[in-house]
Amino acid sequence: MTSKLLIAFVLGAASWSMPAWLTAAETIEIGCVAPLTGPQAHLGKDIENGARLAVDTINASTPTIGGQPVQFVLLVEDDQADPKTATVVAQKLVDEGVKGVVGHLNSGASIPASRIYAENGVPQVSPASTAVAYTNQGFDTTYRLMANDSQQGKALGQYATGLGKRVVVVDDRTAYGQGLIDEVVKSVEASGGKVVGREYTTDKSTDFTAILTSLKAKRPDVVVFGGMDPQAAPMMRQMRTLGMKTPFMGGDGMQSAEFIKLAGPAAEGAIGSSPGLPLEQMPGGADFTKRFGERFGKVQIYAPFSHDSAVVLIQAMLRAGSAEPKQYLPELAKTQLDGVIGPIAFDAKGDLRDGPVTLYQVKNGQWQPVETIGGPAAK
Repeated sequence: MTSKLLIAFVLGAASWSMPAWLTAAETIEIGCVAPLTGPQAHLGKDIENGARLAVDTINASTPTIGGQPVQFVLLVEDDQADPKTATVVAQKLVDEGVKGVVGHLNSGASIPASRIYAENGVPQVSPASTAVAYTNQGFDTTYRLMANDSQQGKALGQYATGLGKRVVVVDDRTAYGQGLIDEVVKSVEASGGKVVGREYTTDKSTDFTAILTSLKAKRPDVVVFGGMDPQAAPMMRQMRTLGMKTPFMGGDGMQSAEFIKLAGPAAEGAIGSSPGLPLEQMPGGADFTKRFGERFGKVQIYAPFSHDSAVVLIQAMLRAGSAEPKQYLPELAKTQLDGVIGPIAFDAKGDLRDGPVTLYQVKNGQWQPVETIGGPAAK
């Protein structure tokens, strides 16, 4: 089956039930890692469900390798959004003999885990890790399906300085949050703005009164946060409680349905960026939303990307005629296909080529697209 035909099937299939022949098929295990407990569990489950939908749909297409029937099985692990736990589960998956990995969510988890995968020759495709450092390590096993924080930070910084020249920033000191804000600072300064204050928190904090009081004294035009929605939501609520009407911005970690739920009315007006096209504008978005919704409910952020990450791995195996990483890695690097998210191809580092970034704003309790920057259409 050709790449285009298989992707068409993946995008078009509505449901599946395991055919009898699969009981005799060779099992090929693929890892999937994300935080499945703790405050980011909703995002981790989004990743798991997207990958599971892809694996189950492809299994229903009666795939074969070398003329023999195969069944792909997803081995799911919880890294708790913690770098140390990420390395433990990465080693566990390697020891269990997985042939590829979809994950991790957090850059701080992906970066240390990627070394373990690389040392053991196991390909990793992250649907969510955006830190520049992730693909700058020189590993031929490391890929991602999102624009990186250099692109995202540039977009946020430019938009922020369009709102006002005095910008303050906060990050959670994770590889993702700090890396994103470092890029925002560069972009603000390059765009003629000035960063008049920078504060730090953690990815476990919920009380930001002290740092917000400090930032309020700087008389900022814009506040930009680097971190995830469990921190972004209470931060925005507390800003409003302090009487700060300043525009509040952040990256993909806060651009979720859960942020609006957690922030409540205070979410109104928030601006978030997210790598990729809006779901409704993705080439396979409408069909994916329907199929995912029927089985799992509402898409948070990352499900389309994890779906396509699993497809990319499996497609490379099918093209190579082998599930052994040494055999299919060259095919993974040469990926050229149309996924749910749009055209998928990688550069020499493993980054998605021509990755777009979309800016959104909360209006009437919903994230509404404002502007898309980059992508194939921008060339």
